[in-house]
Amino acid sequence: MTSKNQLVEMAMGYFRSRVLVAAARLELADALHPNPKSTMELANECHADAAALQRLLRALASFGVCAETAPGTFALTALGQPLRKNATDSAWPAILFWGDLLSDSWSYLTECVKTGESARDVMAREGHVSRWSKDPSAGGIFRAVMGTAPAEDYQAIVDSCDFASATVVADLGGGGGGLLVAALKTFPNLKGMLVDWPETAKAAEARMASEGMADRCQLLGANLLQAVPDGADVYLLKHVLHGYSDTDAAQVLRNCREALGRGGCLLVLEFVLPDQVSKADEALERRLMSDMNMLAVTGGKERSEAEWRRLAKSAGLTWVAATGVPEDLVSVIELRF
Repeated sequence: MTSKNQLVEMAMGYFRSRVLVAAARLELADALHPNPKSTMELANECHADAAALQRLLRALASFGVCAETAPGTFALTALGQPLRKNATDSAWPAILFWGDLLSDSWSYLTECVKTGESARDVMAREGHVSRWSKDPSAGGIFRAVMGTAPAEDYQAIVDSCDFASATVVADLGGGGGGLLVAALKTFPNLKGMLVDWPETAKAAEARMASEGMADRCQLLGANLLQAVPDGADVYLLKHVLHGYSDTDAAQVLRNCREALGRGGCLLVLEFVLPDQVSKADEALERRLMSDMNMLAVTGGKERSEAEWRRLAKSAGLTWVAATGVPEDLVSVIELRF
């Protein structure tokens, strides 16, 4: 493939994303489960134009999400099963979160780079309304994505953190509680605090109960920019600070320092960018695409070690170490007061 064709193929990368989003919005996979159906049956269930739906189904079949088992009849494949909204390990909310709600902000990336503003600020100035603000299900989709993975998915991170001497660990911005559940399962004598926006903390109740952690974990609603609850000897911040500007991130760290007291430990779990990008690197690309995502969506940023050190110092915290997590892209940044 020539360099030109390679670049053009990159530019067309959103094609699959939009096809998946359309299928998710139509709840097409749920309509296809458990038995094959004709295009007309599916069109009636999904309230879609039959001819247009047939074209969408054939596109999905071309990359393995469904299969055309007979002319005009389609079945869901193993790859397509997680596209079901009601699947046990559903990808439905994540597909809409990344492929639909956030793509709205990414469409303003050029303006974000020109101005240094987030897409939210650009849209507000231009009088545009974001898809996120118009979608009544956006908050629920967000909560269904953040921190809701199985505890096993966070085990490598837990194994890289020193909780042996801790009594209470607080996960700040912990979402659905996946990381905290992993820590509590690994250390039976540990107690936990899950701290997030009130509606997010409330939504984690069911999971904590089902995991048998309800009596070991306190769920607290809070705005980290205003205050951090005290009561823990180790605080965690996983992929929280990258969503903030340096000014706001420093404020969150100062609030953490106030809650910690002398001798407390703060573990920041974030990407650490290199000082130079000298060649193509798939793992590094994922970190840098996250940096673009922060620019467009939140106004935050991914940071290098030097930038993390400066941020910690500005908040009155002492840098101890930054340690990479095996088989993961994050590093554990240990800060103390």
